[in-house]
Amino acid sequence: MRTLLTLQSQLCPDLLSIMHKRYTVLRRIYYLQPVGRRSLTSSLQMTERILRSEVDFLREQGLVNIAQAGMTLTEQGLEVLQKLQPFIEEYLGYSQLSGELKERLNIQEVWIVPGDSEHDEWAKKELARAGAQLIKSWVREDQVVAVAGGSTMQAVAESMSPTPTFKRTTFVPARGGVGDAVEHEANYIASRMAKNSGGRYRMLHVPDQISEEAYQLLTQETQISDVLHMIQEASVLVYSIGDAKTMAGRRKYGREFMQLLEEKQAVGESFGYYFDRNGTIVHRTKTAGLRLRDLPKVGRKIAVAGGASKAEAIAAICSVFPQDTLVTDEAAARKILSQNHPL
Repeated sequence: MRTLLTLQSQLCPDLLSIMHKRYTVLRRIYYLQPVGRRSLTSSLQMTERILRSEVDFLREQGLVNIAQAGMTLTEQGLEVLQKLQPFIEEYLGYSQLSGELKERLNIQEVWIVPGDSEHDEWAKKELARAGAQLIKSWVREDQVVAVAGGSTMQAVAESMSPTPTFKRTTFVPARGGVGDAVEHEANYIASRMAKNSGGRYRMLHVPDQISEEAYQLLTQETQISDVLHMIQEASVLVYSIGDAKTMAGRRKYGREFMQLLEEKQAVGESFGYYFDRNGTIVHRTKTAGLRLRDLPKVGRKIAVAGGASKAEAIAAICSVFPQDTLVTDEAAARKILSQNHPL
């Protein structure tokens, strides 16, 4: 494929550009369907004249339907979109980018979506869809999937769809609550994943920050101990990666703690651990649920995180957590590879 792309870029560079543009239109219609022309124009930031021309061409090719409710893809349009994806990713250089990132972070697999999910809502949706697709491809019947909290995980949960396998899948929160908005809590996200996929779920009614004495007392409760056991025996773990200061703010830490993070040069947080850019733990929060020592026992791990501002956090945590796969966006991937400090 690379040889063909090289030849095409030398002989017919405009052809690849046009193909990429039409692929982008098809992909956006797929995500928004049914969608009106005005909404699509705004989403793609194209002029109405150019979009009208592209949509008319796609309709003539039998790839798009236009109705009063809006535009939708035909079955042929969906097939073309799916078959074009690897070709377009190669054209955009994502295969090479993924390979470099795998080597840099020393992880098994990297999925990259276009854009910067921190600033582009559609990039965040694509990031979430990629995470949901990966869960769907990995999960087997009678398995437990542990999920962490956060806005990215919420987006992944909303991108889940039913399959027969999910009917016998149990979703559990990887951790207790952090006092954040309820829709970002792991309990809520586990329930949403179960509802949208057709699976089952269990909840962990324990605060995230808890003393050891309280933790030992609560784990004597059968319902809580059963869920904790399920979490620690999870076959798949899905989590995101947070900016250190942002996560400290969500936990309502005061100025003194923020100054500590500044002094320790903390860049990222996950599972209650705060890390500097070299992957060194600079602070640990006592948490209920999965802890660092539990991660090697989890069968497969998926980290879903994007945005250029999270590049240092992603790089630091991926160098410590033995996850199988990172799902990220182009902005974060390129920022990580541009950093000069050792990981």
